[in-house]
Amino acid sequence: MSQKSFSRSANSKPSAPRVQSTAAGLHPRNRHQQRYDFEALMAVSPELGDFIRPTPKGNHSIDFTNPQAIKALNRALLRHWYQIDGWDIPDGYLCPPIPGRADYIHNLADLLAAANGGKQPAGKRIRVMDIGCGANCIYPLIGNSEYGWQFIAADIDPLSLASAQRILAANPALQPAISLRQQPDSQCYFQHVLQGKEFLDLTLCNPPFHESPEQMARGNQRKWKNLGKWDDQQPDSTALNAETPLNFGGQSNELWCAGGEVSFVSRMMQESRQYASQVYWFTSLVSRQAALPALEKVLRDVGAVQQQVITMTQGQKSSRFIAWSFLNAEQQKIWRQMRWQSKG
Repeated sequence: MSQKSFSRSANSKPSAPRVQSTAAGLHPRNRHQQRYDFEALMAVSPELGDFIRPTPKGNHSIDFTNPQAIKALNRALLRHWYQIDGWDIPDGYLCPPIPGRADYIHNLADLLAAANGGKQPAGKRIRVMDIGCGANCIYPLIGNSEYGWQFIAADIDPLSLASAQRILAANPALQPAISLRQQPDSQCYFQHVLQGKEFLDLTLCNPPFHESPEQMARGNQRKWKNLGKWDDQQPDSTALNAETPLNFGGQSNELWCAGGEVSFVSRMMQESRQYASQVYWFTSLVSRQAALPALEKVLRDVGAVQQQVITMTQGQKSSRFIAWSFLNAEQQKIWRQMRWQSKG
C-alpha cells in the first residue's frame, strides 16, 4: 500500500463505528468464561499441581498472592488454550492475568470488524504492533493464536526482549509471526521501530499507569488489602512499600512513569500523528475513567479524525481502551479493500 493512497483530505467527519462490549462478563469469544478447570490444566501442565490448594467449599484453587503460583497458572492456561509451550518470565517481571489480556485482543478484533461488515479480519495480512510487549509477550501470543495476526513486539528493556525470544524459541511456529524489536529511546513509541514502508492495522499498549513509586506503593497496599493480606495494625517498618512485590509482579518501567498514564498516552498520541497514514487504528488501555477527558482533548488537538472508547467488563471490574484514527472514511475504505479484502 502506498502513501499516495491517503493523500486526500476529508471534507466531513465520518461517524465512528461503535463496538459492543458484553454487559456483564468477559467478551463472548474469550476462552476463559468459566471457572478454571484445574484438572484439565494439570493434565497439560503437571507442575501446576504443586500450587493447587483445597478451598473451604471443597473446590480447588491456587494462592493468588503467590507470584510463582500465578506464573504456573499462566503457563498452564497458555498451553491448554493456546498451545503455547515453555512460557516463562524472569522473577519480578509483570505476570499478566490471561483472561483480561485476551479480552483486549477480542475487542480489538471487533473494532476492526465494525468497519468490515461484522467480520473480524484474520490471518497474516493483519499486522499489529504491541508497544511494550514486556517479558511475557502475552498480546502477540494470544493475538496470533486467536486470529493469526502478525505482530511487531517492541520494548525498551533488552531483558524483556530476551525473555520473549526464549518463548518464541520454544514455539518455532510463532517465530515468523512475531518480530521482536528494541526501542532505544524511552521517549519514543513508533520512531526507531516502525519502518518507513510498514503499515499496521492496529497498535495496542498497556501503559504504566502509576505516576511515581509512592503512588505505586499505595496501589500495592490496596491490592494486598483486597487479597486479605494486609494488617492495618502492623508497624510502619513492616508496611508495604514500592519495593514490595505484587502477586503479578512488574518492573518500574512496566508500572510507573513520570506523569502516569495520561502523560505516557498523550505523548503516544502526539507522536502517532507522524504515522497517520501507516496505521488504521491506534489504541491504548486506560486504567482510570478520569483520565479520558484529558486524552480526548489531546486527540482533538492532534487532529484525529475518529476516536472512541471501548469499555470491557470483567466481573465487577471495568476496564477500557481508547482508539483513534487519522484516516477519513474514504481512506479507510481503500485500506480495507487493499489489505483485508484483496485476494492478491
